[in-house]
Amino acid sequence: MTRHKATTSARLAVALVLAFPLAIMAQVKVGVTLSTTGPAASLGIPERNTVALLPTEVAGQKIEYIILDDATDTTQAVKNTRKLITEDKVDVVVGTSVVPGSLAMIDVVSEAKVPMISVAASARIVAPMDEKRRWVFKTPQNDVLMASALADVMKKKGYKTLGFIGFADAYGDGWLAVMKDAAAKQGIALDTVEKYARNDTSVTGQVLKLIAAKPDAILIAGAGTPAALPQKELIARGYTGQIFQTHGAANNDVLRVCGKDCEGMILPAGPLLVAAQLPDTNVVKASALEYTQKYEKINGPGSISTFGGHMWDAGQLIVAAVPVALNTGAKPGTPEFRAALRDAIENIKNLAVSQGVFNMTPTDHSGFDERSRVMVKVENGKWVVQPNL
Repeated sequence: MTRHKATTSARLAVALVLAFPLAIMAQVKVGVTLSTTGPAASLGIPERNTVALLPTEVAGQKIEYIILDDATDTTQAVKNTRKLITEDKVDVVVGTSVVPGSLAMIDVVSEAKVPMISVAASARIVAPMDEKRRWVFKTPQNDVLMASALADVMKKKGYKTLGFIGFADAYGDGWLAVMKDAAAKQGIALDTVEKYARNDTSVTGQVLKLIAAKPDAILIAGAGTPAALPQKELIARGYTGQIFQTHGAANNDVLRVCGKDCEGMILPAGPLLVAAQLPDTNVVKASALEYTQKYEKINGPGSISTFGGHMWDAGQLIVAAVPVALNTGAKPGTPEFRAALRDAIENIKNLAVSQGVFNMTPTDHSGFDERSRVMVKVENGKWVVQPNL
């Protein structure tokens, strides 16, 4: 009898030992899918590097990051998202680096009711708001916000005609739509349109057509190092008008690939790109410099990337939302916690990050205003803020 009691007690003790750690070790799981290989690798690599800088504990709760590479492939981005949700049981998904993949992920996360924070730019990721997009947020500036800034500069410079060459995908299509609208409002005609693929090695035909149309300026709607291809070809073919880029080209790797052919190009960028040049009164400067210092301490001077900044800002949204979600009493790993996390992100206000100040609302899951953009120009191989543009 004594032996039986002892055995029963021992088994009970083992059960408690096994169960108790499960109770105290429940952790928030963040699933990340990024384009760390393929045409968008210059976006995905700094984003992946940034994950290593994000906190692993918030409000006494452990945070685990699970990172997958989707190779800039939309199908793989969807597969990664399904795996992260069904197998890894993540509480939030971050990614992917590019617009087509992010758009395709919306159906997956909305069906599973898992919040998603995209690090791709198109406003179509979060708008128009509907039952699916209520689960989706994004950290890069909306292309609409950046397009209006470009159109303002074009008007100031007296340009009347604009040529366009952009990616033959959702990123380029989105930019074409918003730039046509922004240009029209300023009395600028956007008539000549060419497209190219992210992995193209030549755009000679498209560039020759653009030059033949003789526009006052040309906008290149590309992202990462592929944005350098039309820039270099336009210079090689003798185009002398103003070349503009989108914030997708706000990347030191673009300058490296483009070299002297990038000289003089103008684009709208997040404050992070030129944080040290901003006045101390700029509300974003301190947070942008904090990220810059942390990133460059690990990756070397001059390694900072606006794309990494989008990941940093996604991390700051999670850091701000986790304590609020925990306060509801919901436990990580449950549907209740994921819903609470979604609600918490949607209610974030006045959060200064590396690229702007977040003010989320039920109808705006980007949350940035004009404080998230500056105009920059490449001068002597460096990004220089242009306060008067």
